Amino acid sequence: MRPEDYPPQEPPSPVGKVYADECVRRGEGVSGEEASFGADPYQSLAVYRAPRPNGAVYLFWHGGGWTGGYKEWMAFMAPAFTAAGITFVSAGYRLAPQHLFPAGLEDCAAAVAWVHVNAVQYGADPKRIFIGGHSAGGHYAALLAVTQDWRGKRNLPRDVVRGCLPISGVYQFGEGSGLSMRPRFLGPEGNGADRAASPLHRIEGVPPPFFMVHGDKDFPHLMRQAETMEAALRKAGGAVERHVLPGRDHFSASHAGGEADGPWVGRALAWIQGVSAAARSKVAG
Repeated sequence: MRPEDYPPQEPPSPVGKVYADECVRRGEGVSGEEASFGADPYQSLAVYRAPRPNGAVYLFWHGGGWTGGYKEWMAFMAPAFTAAGITFVSAGYRLAPQHLFPAGLEDCAAAVAWVHVNAVQYGADPKRIFIGGHSAGGHYAALLAVTQDWRGKRNLPRDVVRGCLPISGVYQFGEGSGLSMRPRFLGPEGNGADRAASPLHRIEGVPPPFFMVHGDKDFPHLMRQAETMEAALRKAGGAVERHVLPGRDHFSASHAGGEADGPWVGRALAWIQGVSAAARSKVAG
């Protein structure tokens, strides 16, 4: 799809436009297979096939402050993963201010369900779904990874998410979050969404493995949140790796997600392979 095929969005900030333009530039010539999981144009995804699939799937959500962004932004990430045998899926979700929490989260959950049902036709294994996202997308991925209620509603297994790989994610809202403004996607003050939308406060049971990353020049409050989230995941019994990308800010950390020879992709691929191998060994044992 093209941006003009979607309902209008609020214009991005100047720095946001530079980031988006660079995403588009890096993704030129990369195309996926379109599919929908709802009637709204934002309820859609693009699947990028691996030439020689190894069974793993990486489902990813874009950032944009919960008010902007397109799944097409993330096309630039696909080649590094598909070349390694991983089916890459970039999904969209409905945006604020027209759609408030939990609408976007519900869309992300629906995307997971779609991948679980349709993975086999792309040479992938529905038991090897990994999820992630950048910024707002990383928030949604983390929230899905640590909560369980959405899985039963969609007849999904409790372990449908094998691992979570957020890039510069958001893990907490409200008091102590460090956010200078309350994101509008949370709706009116006092509605309880700050805590309900905070992955840090929603860890239910032992979480799936996490591979967290952010830049060393990222937004300070997000770096602090990542440290706090890492500790909370460990306390809950989860396996966690957190990496800091030298010289990367909030936006260039995202671009590292498609750099095959960069500071993140190789580590992420090895981590996915390791988690997959551990899961197979557990089943065999």
